[in-house]
Amino acid sequence: MTTTTVTIAAPDQTALPPLQLEHVEDLLKLHKAAQKITSILDLDQLVDKIVNDVASSFGYVEASIYLHDEGRGEIVLAGVHGCTLTCAAHSSRVGNGMVGYVATTGQTRYAPDVRLDAYYIACDESTRSELAIPLQVDGKLVGVFMASHRDLDAFSPDHRRLLQALCNHVAVALHNARRFQMERKQKEVLSRDASEAAAIQQALFPKSSPYIPGFAVSGHSIPAGSVGGDWYDFVPLSDGRWGLVLADVAGKGTAAALLMAAARGILRSLAEAQCSPGEVLTKLNQLLVGDLPPARFITMIYAVLDPTTRTLTFANAGHLPPLVVDSDGARFLSAEKGMPLGLSLGPFSEHQVQLSKGSRLLLYSDGITEAENADDEQYGRKRLMEHMKQPGASMESIIAEVQSHTNGAGLCDDATVIMVNARG
Repeated sequence: MTTTTVTIAAPDQTALPPLQLEHVEDLLKLHKAAQKITSILDLDQLVDKIVNDVASSFGYVEASIYLHDEGRGEIVLAGVHGCTLTCAAHSSRVGNGMVGYVATTGQTRYAPDVRLDAYYIACDESTRSELAIPLQVDGKLVGVFMASHRDLDAFSPDHRRLLQALCNHVAVALHNARRFQMERKQKEVLSRDASEAAAIQQALFPKSSPYIPGFAVSGHSIPAGSVGGDWYDFVPLSDGRWGLVLADVAGKGTAAALLMAAARGILRSLAEAQCSPGEVLTKLNQLLVGDLPPARFITMIYAVLDPTTRTLTFANAGHLPPLVVDSDGARFLSAEKGMPLGLSLGPFSEHQVQLSKGSRLLLYSDGITEAENADDEQYGRKRLMEHMKQPGASMESIIAEVQSHTNGAGLCDDATVIMVNARG
């Protein structure tokens, strides 16, 4: 029988060594297999594709992929084609069997007659030859590929070179799939943590508006992300008075939410001890100055609403000034003294405003006034004041107008408001 050969010429017309026709077919199989595996990022799907396609294409009794578990020091069977279940479900310490030998040495091991190989561990009785190839990326072990055949010495040198070339693609594909799987799990964990943090943070906000005779008080906060650094609260005090607080922690995300939660607990204990607004902020600041990390601070307004005297007394720690609308018109209420909490020690002055029938008072965060449209134009205090002058102005209408101003761009910062309406 005459063997057909193919001669491939290089560009300089120098003939390369003769290549058997069956090897050309194997090269085509190799190229096709490599194209398929490099496009798969799901690890289980990739392993299943490798072992089944390779075994089917080359007629192996068994084809297996083992993955290296570096943390446990084990080589774990990830996928197999053609072996019994008793052989398939196992892992072993690096160093056991042909697979362990290859994992330890980083060298390919070929057993032309498995009955004569000291490292061979029997699985299928029909196996006569076996090949194990290390899967490495940048010199680091990813796993081991193993193939078995019914014939003695079934893996010729050319065949082994072809499989080695395929395993180079397999190693990279497995490495990428494992990284993708790890990153996906990390994202899932982060997403789950963010969801839990958001749920906890929402639980810290008031469940409902307080009942205060003669007044309607409501609040709402929209975080820019899953969790935010804005916070508002209603604290019941003695004699029917209520503490109102709106705060903004510098920064966003989980770190800001943690600082907000810590400040919330301290402020509530100080407020319930019947401290005045200025005293609350002074004592809270004393505790935070030494504890807050650099570049972290909290702006805050703390107010006490007394429905009996119809007065609201507040102290301001570097926050935006409250906006009041009454018979005298609309105006912002500024406090004389008050640095943001956590920066330095200092006094906090108090300001009192009379809330006559029909008057409205608004506390808000910079996510309201600094909300920008597509032209980088902020909503601003002027628009806020004009909106508050309207008879039907409410917490909901303010938020709706701010969102309309951004024209679908979304809020870049947490947006929080507290609205106080003085009724008859």
